[in-house]
Amino acid sequence: MFDGILGYIVGGAVIGILARLLKPGADPLGWIMTIVLGIAGAVAGNYLTGMFGVSGRYAQWGVALVCAVLLLFLYEMARRKPAAAT
Repeated sequence: MFDGILGYIVGGAVIGILARLLKPGADPLGWIMTIVLGIAGAVAGNYLTGMFGVSGRYAQWGVALVCAVLLLFLYEMARRKPAAAT
């Protein structure tokens, strides 16, 4: 999917930014967490496309983007404070 570590960093930045643009609502992430999120999405997308035998570059980017959006939702759920009991 990407060529080497630098490819994952650059591709992760692009995927992370696109994921933040596609997901509705405000995201309290800095640029480093955006890149980390994008890299995690790219790695997960690369794993899933390899597992299912998908070899198209656009399909790999699409799956990586979907994985990054899902990771963004999970990150937001993990950071959410529990409701105070009254």
